[in-house]
Amino acid sequence: MPPSDSNSDKLEPCRKPGPFGDFYLQELVNSGGMADIWLATDSLRHPCALRLLRPTSFLDFASRSRFVRGCEILSQIQDHHHIIGYHAHGKIEGLHYCHMDYVEGANLKQLLFNGDEILSENVADILIDMATGLEHVHESGFMHLDFKPENVLVTRNGKVRLVDFDLAQPLPEKPLKLSKNPGTPAYMAPEQLTREGVDHRSDMFAFGVSAYEILTGRKPFPGETPDEILRLQLNGPPDAPIDINPGIPAGLSRLVLKCLERDPGRRYAIMNLVVLELKSHLYVD
Repeated sequence: MPPSDSNSDKLEPCRKPGPFGDFYLQELVNSGGMADIWLATDSLRHPCALRLLRPTSFLDFASRSRFVRGCEILSQIQDHHHIIGYHAHGKIEGLHYCHMDYVEGANLKQLLFNGDEILSENVADILIDMATGLEHVHESGFMHLDFKPENVLVTRNGKVRLVDFDLAQPLPEKPLKLSKNPGTPAYMAPEQLTREGVDHRSDMFAFGVSAYEILTGRKPFPGETPDEILRLQLNGPPDAPIDINPGIPAGLSRLVLKCLERDPGRRYAIMNLVVLELKSHLYVD
């Protein structure tokens, strides 16, 4: 299926199947709080994915700004095998849209929930692809700031595409304090939850949470509220992944815990180091 939106709660779609400018909306894939994802065909009848911003109030500048910014950032970083392909964005019939590649697959959240065998068969490649995708985002001058399994699309042959860059920001020269704190608390680093300065190492923490979940079947900090999650983070490191799943390499377990360090300065300096160590621990050239 096309990439899932960041909010998986099903809502009444803002459109019905049928013509939409030069496109034809074939099937609604997902409705979230901010956008609908459609399987569509373009003017040449090629399959594609269309993400449509749900109608907002005239004064809801934040949603429109995030959507457009996400499209613009995607247009700058999409030329990579682990980022969803971008074609165009704009407005049709008053609705903001983003035209992207159609990819057969499901997001990582769905695969984890279903215990899909594609995870066990491709876990090494998925971990490395996720880290390589984030490495490309950072090397392109951005931080994702909403990295989580729901924003990791996995194709039927186990390949990864990162999606949803609505919360992404340019990489700052020094940690950036954000005026607002959107995102998913379970995957936020302590500096995000406390509204301190964030940078690419906040994405690294989110990668660590996602990797921990893939390897153990549970979250490292399983709180129900942002305050509870932060309290668990500040109480110390979670159980080592190898203590929950003895089948994983010891080096991989240590790597995940380093990504989850409370102090950003104790994490890896850059994602390239994570990629190199992952390949070493997973015996991938």
